[in-house]
Amino acid sequence: MLNVINHIPPELLSCQATELYDLLPGPTLIHLPGKRPEPLFVSALLHGNETTGFVAIQELLNKYRQQALPRSLSLFIGNVSAARFGKRRLENQVDYNRVWPHPGFSHDSLESKMMQQVVDEMRHRKVFVSIDIHNNTGLNPHYGCVNRLDHKFFHLATLFSRTVIYFILPKGVQSQAMAQLCPAVTVECGQPSNFSGVTHALQYLESCLNLAALPDHPVAKHDMDLFHTVATVKVRHDVRFSFHDQHADLLFRQDLDQYNFNELNTGTSFGKMHITEPPFCVSNEAGEEVVDQYFTVENGEVKTLCPVMPSMLTTQEDIIRKDCLCYLMERFPLEAL
Repeated sequence: MLNVINHIPPELLSCQATELYDLLPGPTLIHLPGKRPEPLFVSALLHGNETTGFVAIQELLNKYRQQALPRSLSLFIGNVSAARFGKRRLENQVDYNRVWPHPGFSHDSLESKMMQQVVDEMRHRKVFVSIDIHNNTGLNPHYGCVNRLDHKFFHLATLFSRTVIYFILPKGVQSQAMAQLCPAVTVECGQPSNFSGVTHALQYLESCLNLAALPDHPVAKHDMDLFHTVATVKVRHDVRFSFHDQHADLLFRQDLDQYNFNELNTGTSFGKMHITEPPFCVSNEAGEEVVDQYFTVENGEVKTLCPVMPSMLTTQEDIIRKDCLCYLMERFPLEAL
């Protein structure tokens, strides 16, 4: 299932993500030599509709077309089948960023076995740093995500943004797998239609390629805003929701994604209800159902029960069904590190 090559097909430097299916036989790991042997590992298109990472890689490779890379580079181009249709994943596929192996988690699928191959290959090559590039579908700032409370991870993340999120759920993501081998980060580059995400990702990749090492001393407190993801919010399967249909069980606010990275007060409305029970399933880091800690239905509206800060809220209904509505965060005290 995994295609491994040691060169750049010339057409890859200029093709669209939707055309990759005709160029690559499937998910492809590309190894390129550089002046420093321990490679920078970069993954893109784990979700086929999140194209910023792929375009940034094209820009990077074109820039270094006639010169040596400062460091060896290993590129993983993920779900080319879904990218063909501009989809996060196809209906018959697993999510390519929910099947990566790490201690305490396994997934019985061909895709998971493929991700294990990628991890084994990068372990053998003594990977230096791992970067997984993603987009959001809602309004979000650019930010970095880490899975370990580790100073090297924080330095890697803050090279991209002062806004950093620590999370351990969902399981099976690339950064959790690669964190067993090296400092690893997921970078969220806003919506794929905004080219500023490509520019930011390209600058970040160049910075990481030129790193000799990551410091292990703490990041200065004034250089990082650290948040902790404490809960995942999903809409119950039996609830019909919409952003436009007045007759749906739950009619969300049309500007719901403007709540992202805002500290919401108790009593903030997410939308109007035609049912009386909270429409969400909310799980904490232990996998426990905690909806009653966060949401209630009051006077025909679903409202927050406590101050919360959401991330990744979107107004795209298919994304909400396939993934989640949002994550809830708390500020992480830097003095506790």
